[in-house]
Amino acid sequence: MQRIGSVDERFQSFNVEMVEVTGGRFWAPYRKPSGAAAESAAAAPSVPGLDPTAFRMRQPIDLSNPRLRKLAAALGPAYVRVSGTWANSTYFHDADTPAPATPPTGFGGILTRGQWRGVVDFARASDARIITSFAVSDGVRDSHGVWTPDQARKFAAFTKAAGGRIAAAELFNEPNFAAIGGAPKGYDAAAYGRDFAAFKAFAKESLPEMIILGPGSVGEGALAATGFSGLSTKDILQATGRGVDGFSYHFYGGVSKRCGAMKGAPQTSPEAALTPEWLALTDREAAYYTKLRDQFEPGKPLWLTETGETACGGNPWAAGFLDTFRYLNQLGSLAKRGVQVVAHNTLAASDYALIDEETLTPRPSYWGALAWRKLMGTTVLEAGTSSSPDVHLYSHCLRGQPGGVAVLAINADRATAFELLTPLPSSRYELKADDLTGSAVQLNGRELKLGADDSLPAITGQPTAAGKIRLAPASITFLAFPNAGNASCR
Repeated sequence: MQRIGSVDERFQSFNVEMVEVTGGRFWAPYRKPSGAAAESAAAAPSVPGLDPTAFRMRQPIDLSNPRLRKLAAALGPAYVRVSGTWANSTYFHDADTPAPATPPTGFGGILTRGQWRGVVDFARASDARIITSFAVSDGVRDSHGVWTPDQARKFAAFTKAAGGRIAAAELFNEPNFAAIGGAPKGYDAAAYGRDFAAFKAFAKESLPEMIILGPGSVGEGALAATGFSGLSTKDILQATGRGVDGFSYHFYGGVSKRCGAMKGAPQTSPEAALTPEWLALTDREAAYYTKLRDQFEPGKPLWLTETGETACGGNPWAAGFLDTFRYLNQLGSLAKRGVQVVAHNTLAASDYALIDEETLTPRPSYWGALAWRKLMGTTVLEAGTSSSPDVHLYSHCLRGQPGGVAVLAINADRATAFELLTPLPSSRYELKADDLTGSAVQLNGRELKLGADDSLPAITGQPTAAGKIRLAPASITFLAFPNAGNASCR
């Protein structure tokens, strides 16, 4: 297995949406939280053009919760991205006085010092570096409609004063969907070009060590033929010229049931969730944005700063073991492509989250993430290909073991077992579930769950002799070869 590349030490990362931090209307879980009262639809939708019943009002997330911090820290080091559509119009109340009852004119939400201090403290406690974005709504514009950095300067200064650091940022979330993202009416690629020039000047002055990411577009590539109607990222890049430190994009293979009424938007089903066609969508989108990167920002690292099962909060089965196949296959595939960071949406909000937002119970994809973090190092190896389109193979250097190799073997076939021939003894970590759409997952036959004191279970492998290894139907298997002696891993 030869070395084919490497990824950032914080490759596996996650999002905490800005609207979680401030409180507000976010994607409503399909399962109504216990004790929750019926909520009337808002007078106006939270996102123009979408049914307001797709959202639920929520209080600000408690980022000081010990269990949440423990679960996040177990995935560290990581990046925590605090952004999202709602961040595009969030006002930063830079004072210790009570925030106004309603946002100032030109804004849609309010972020307080205390809330942002909570983000800084959470990042420090969980060994996460902060990625964010800035407001671009009417409230931050001059008389000519150009973006001004007044709010951004206050935000950056307070972050530093609170003991934090903004490691990386996009100007704003998904500029190619500016029309539904809080940007002024009629916003176009030329306007983005002017704003980005002002943003770069601000960053050079106030945040010289910050990684400038961009453009952070979504929904073109593989999905363009299904009804994409936003701004062209190519036009955006032509208007801005070079200037990013990392080329970022977002990816969802479709929209969830909540947004099923969106004209032309693709959807999926639990029956399709393990198919080669569904799992390959992440590669198609990566190829699209890689081509744009090569044309406009050659040599800049690729960052996938937002991704999940489907947009609009995920489908009901996103919370089950079924989506762990997409999650881990995406990590393996994008690492081979050279993507440096993959930030999952979200850590603990709505159905596509790694952690249940009500109970803070880890979901199956969280356990998959924990196994990845334990075993898969930053050096990417060539694992070869399987004779079956349903078996996906990936390999990295084994984390923390010089010369060691880790292999990830995903059998997405629901009925057929396959055999893998291994030349050396290994430790085997097999993830399976009796119910693919359920929340329970077993590691080597033992259900993974938190202890009485919220302690994480031991992620231990089963000693396995060299030779044939059976890959059970609908299973995910990690193999650790500590004594591989791989020269690329020393």
